[in-house]
Amino acid sequence: MGIWLAIAAMTCAAVFAVLIPLSRRTAGGADARDVAVYKDQLAEVDRDAAAGLIGPAEAEAARIEVSRRLIAAAERAGAAGTSGEGTSRRRRIAAVAAIIVVPAVAALTYGLRGQPGYPAQPLAERQRAAPQQGDLATLIGRIEAHLAANPEDGRGWEVVAPVYLRMGRLPDAVRAYSNAMRLLGVTADRQADLAEAQTIAAGGVVSAEAKAGFERALALGPGHPKAGYFLGLAAEQDGKPEEAKAQWTRMIGEAPADAPWLGLLRSEIARLGGTPPAAVAAPAPAATPGAAQIRAMVDGLAQRLAADGSDFDSWLRLVRSYVVLGEGDKAREAAASARRLFAAEPEKIARLDSLVNELGIGGS
Repeated sequence: MGIWLAIAAMTCAAVFAVLIPLSRRTAGGADARDVAVYKDQLAEVDRDAAAGLIGPAEAEAARIEVSRRLIAAAERAGAAGTSGEGTSRRRRIAAVAAIIVVPAVAALTYGLRGQPGYPAQPLAERQRAAPQQGDLATLIGRIEAHLAANPEDGRGWEVVAPVYLRMGRLPDAVRAYSNAMRLLGVTADRQADLAEAQTIAAGGVVSAEAKAGFERALALGPGHPKAGYFLGLAAEQDGKPEEAKAQWTRMIGEAPADAPWLGLLRSEIARLGGTPPAAVAAPAPAATPGAAQIRAMVDGLAQRLAADGSDFDSWLRLVRSYVVLGEGDKAREAAASARRLFAAEPEKIARLDSLVNELGIGGS
């Protein structure tokens, strides 16, 4: 009810603002002076708006009011030589329009375009309401606000860390993983996740700090696939390809036969000129990775290439990895990205086409 009273009061104020000038009877000379004054007022409003002294809404309201007065004064000045009956008739028409037509049009417009039956929804309730699907920024904003008020919430840091990683907010991801491990305790997974974030933040280079983290993860969880993979990558980056191949070969030998990441390791060994083992030993439960770990390895590679796509062999590895995971569309997208980046190097394009044909994922 309060809102309707407020609307009625504003409507009355607008009507009287129109009626008051219409009720005045002035001489033709006075009306002409009024016209000049109102024109000056319009110019002054424009100057104030341009200088930022008043806002757009206030400027528009002032223009409407002054224009109305200007129109009324001009009508009176133009009708000074005509009969008073004609002037009175026009004033009565304007008054009727102000009293009846304006409110009627406003009510009709609101009835057609507005939502008079819609329940009240204060700002606080809208902020607490569930965001639209895909509104990641809103979700992250809520989590960050919660963590600002509760910085010791380790679970919150653990939830937001992989989201930061996917968004490319790498320093924030490293900080979140560090806080989660500090507050929730050190585990093989948390240690490997932190070291992976540090590696991605370094442009795909396994730094000494990250390498030490992967080694701690492997000590906490023997056979940890993510730690083992990145330790092999660290050996390759240190100029020790034989050590890298040995590391990945050992992982294959200790992994279960249906491990989904075996294809990735075999392709890495082949890339370094080695021959991956064709058979695997009996499964070792401690070595069985979860889907999230496999996804993290491939996503880490994709993140590194998004930051620096100059490593052609890594593009081949990413294409093969997506095929191993059964994600043919992503494999084709990665191949297309590599083809665009290395379009001026025919030898590399030929190698890419050969891999695409070998994997059976079609053209570009």
